[in-house]
Amino acid sequence: MKATFTLLFLLNLSFVSYSQNDVEVLVDYMVGSFSSEEQAEKDSSFFNIELEMVQLWKDRADGPWIYIEQAVAETKDKPYRQRVYQLRKRNDGNIESIVYSIPNPLRFAGDYKKEFPLLRLTPDSLVLRAGCEVFLYRADDGYFEGGTVEKNCSSDLRGASYATSEVMIDKDKMITWDRGFDEIGNQVWGATKGGYIFKKKLSRFQKR
Repeated sequence: MKATFTLLFLLNLSFVSYSQNDVEVLVDYMVGSFSSEEQAEKDSSFFNIELEMVQLWKDRADGPWIYIEQAVAETKDKPYRQRVYQLRKRNDGNIESIVYSIPNPLRFAGDYKKEFPLLRLTPDSLVLRAGCEVFLYRADDGYFEGGTVEKNCSSDLRGASYATSEVMIDKDKMITWDRGFDEIGNQVWGATKGGYIFKKKLSRFQKR
């Protein structure tokens, strides 16, 4: 991720044709178990993080919907981030990932293991994180890349005023760089060297 996502809107991007729907490919890339263990072993400034992503509510026509659960490997039963993403194809050919938070999320910790995760939850009970949408485009090499827009995603975590996310998603790995900044642009949380590199272990389909 050498350029910030803001530059994507300034570029005249050309899209290539693929035999499979881009959204379906993105879901296939996203769903599965991921780990940053390899990166953490090489650089102690990164933690060993486990990331789980599963598809929800497959019978709905307004998706796909993805549940994500993120935790430090040593305390995987106590995730520090639980979100739901709703993917939508935009008219410009890009894909929008709408971000929702979950009320009382810890009650669903470990739900990714279930055949029907978050069964007790419905989309209308989620809380929209307005401005935190991630916009993704598909590069010629087939991977997806993008991020949030400028300072649109508000955050009050650890003194932050806003948060940014930059993402690269490929078939066997995912790089995410989440950072929080105060009102004058000083970084107050998140990795400083670059994004977390999550290597894909097994997809949900492969587990069955």
